[in-house]
Amino acid sequence: MMKLLFLLLSLIGFNVHAASFEAATEQVKAQLIASVNAVHAGDEILIGVNQRIIPHWHTYWKNPGDSGLPTKIEYDLPVGSSAGEIQWATPHLIRLGPVVNFGYDNEVTLLSSLKISKDAVVGSQFSIKAKVNWLVCEEACIPQEVELVLELPVIDLNTDTGRGSLLIEQARANLPIPSPWKITLKQNSDFLTLRIVGDELKSPSIQNIAFYPEEWGRITHNAEQPRNIVDDSVELQLKSGDSPITVGNALKGILAITENNGDISTRGYIVDVVLDEVVPNATTEQSDLVLSSAMLLALLGGIILNLMPCVFPVLSIKALSLLKHAQQSPTQTKLQGLAYTAGILVSFILLGVLLILLKAGGAQIGWGFQFQSPLFVLIVAYLMFAVGLSLSGVFSIGGSIMGVGSSLTQKSGYSGSFFTGVLATIVATPCTAPFMGAALGFALSQPPFALLAVFISLGFGLALPYLLLSYSPSLQRYLPKPGVWMDRLKQAMAFPMYAAAVWLVWVLVQQAGVNSVVIALGGMVLISLAGWLYETTKFSGIFTQRISTGFAIFALITALIGGYFGIETSAAVTVENSETTAAKNYEPYYSAERLRTLRAEGKPVFVNFTAAWCISCLVNEKVALSQSSVKDEFKKRGITYLKGDWTNRDAEITKILSEFGRSGVPLYLYYPAGINTPPDILPQILTPEIVLQTVTAKEVSML
Repeated sequence: MMKLLFLLLSLIGFNVHAASFEAATEQVKAQLIASVNAVHAGDEILIGVNQRIIPHWHTYWKNPGDSGLPTKIEYDLPVGSSAGEIQWATPHLIRLGPVVNFGYDNEVTLLSSLKISKDAVVGSQFSIKAKVNWLVCEEACIPQEVELVLELPVIDLNTDTGRGSLLIEQARANLPIPSPWKITLKQNSDFLTLRIVGDELKSPSIQNIAFYPEEWGRITHNAEQPRNIVDDSVELQLKSGDSPITVGNALKGILAITENNGDISTRGYIVDVVLDEVVPNATTEQSDLVLSSAMLLALLGGIILNLMPCVFPVLSIKALSLLKHAQQSPTQTKLQGLAYTAGILVSFILLGVLLILLKAGGAQIGWGFQFQSPLFVLIVAYLMFAVGLSLSGVFSIGGSIMGVGSSLTQKSGYSGSFFTGVLATIVATPCTAPFMGAALGFALSQPPFALLAVFISLGFGLALPYLLLSYSPSLQRYLPKPGVWMDRLKQAMAFPMYAAAVWLVWVLVQQAGVNSVVIALGGMVLISLAGWLYETTKFSGIFTQRISTGFAIFALITALIGGYFGIETSAAVTVENSETTAAKNYEPYYSAERLRTLRAEGKPVFVNFTAAWCISCLVNEKVALSQSSVKDEFKKRGITYLKGDWTNRDAEITKILSEFGRSGVPLYLYYPAGINTPPDILPQILTPEIVLQTVTAKEVSML
């Protein structure tokens, strides 16, 4: 029945064009009304569209619920005049089987404020034109459109404008008003508890209290809303929906209270309450257990992160480091492992502190957020390129320091391990390994202490394999003996670093446009020049060393400053890629509105949240989502593939990630056919088989 409903929605339309203040379709009579009969220049009045709907049919509220579309009004006004947003009347619940909608039947007036131009000429006619679109439904739905015109004379300021339509005052009386009661919100498991403090709400004359959410998906629309009296308040239990709110965000909507004092009447009250408390399901010990579980998941995710493609370039440095220190004393080898671990842990702590500060400032952030900055991507590309040059032998830092004394040589070695750990952290952040998503999603919703605990566990997991090798002589015996081949291997290992730099330049192009290629490559030429000058003159005379060092420093500063201003300018003028998506099997995910529309039509949808700097995402797209078997299955089953790009900062995508307990990409969601079906969350490592099994399993279960 619902598929038939939306088939009719797409095929049937009814348009009425009328140069009058009223027009009618078979189901709805509409008229354009005003709060006055005439206007003064500079006045602010109320206008509205009154709809009278035949029995058994209805139109929709701003949040239509599980299906439907809200009424839209486009005003065309004289120059200098403006109309405000629709002031929505309190809706009521419309149930059709399992489908629950919010809307109006019989009659409704949708008000807007109207500012009259100060230049309106006395004696002229002030023309108000309105194009009104609505969806009117019974079992079938029909989109309809009318055009209305209302002419009001512009009169002298000393002349009374008149009362206007009585329907305006009736509509104002039906508008929801600010709540006179204190309202709080807390979350427990999958439910929200809306608490309204007010003794009068315990009166037996109160027949019903219902909450209508302003935004789709905040609660499950067709779930019951049990009402409990607790002390001096009433609590309404709401089941969380597909897009639940998180701590610090507001739940907005209308509280509709139906009372019987001889006559049954419903009054709406505005709700805008922040969720500031998540109540644990049981004891504090259980809450601690949740933190312990998140820390364990973070530890496992950190270990697996060593195998992810993001960290591969650093594996070359770590491998060479193990070989280099294999012949040292056990104490020195252990200290190298500790220095490397310290570099990772310090980096993760600093990253955690930065996230805490950004959260406190109200920013929406997630794992890998720093790679959403083109300047940060450029700096890391420079760093990868410089490390590659060093491995290739173009320059080596530390040769002149070695003459100072053996103690400083040892210090330099441990510093090298420390900063290798820092580098490992930097290149690990674009990746999300299995187990990490849940742990980081939990951490970003917790107080600072818990967030840092999870981040430290993640960092320790990343460092653990190297640390175990440095502390285990039995494992070290399997390492090959040092020799000339090590220098060849070191040079060969430079190429993964160059490859990483190339990848980062590609990411930069996605963020800041094609001009950023020249900026990045020019900076790399200057870095090469600086390294060559330093290396070729470090054993020359003091004067030559100083001159060449000065030129090298100038080249580095030019690369950094030129990169900063060049990237900022390039990013500011970048326009969206005009490449059409006709040859692609996906649509860009621009907003949640498209997803809502597809779901309201009952269509299956696959959503991929990705980023150009996320190597895991790119690998998944290459090995799974771009395979012909997956594309053909999507086409066969009519699955709409939406692709959300998080390469640059996008607050809406960040919000969606947090709603699904994720702090970063990738996130893969599959919404099966049907209006109320919840999404499947796919693993963070995909294969064609995983995608196909998810799609076919859901389709089979619905037969």
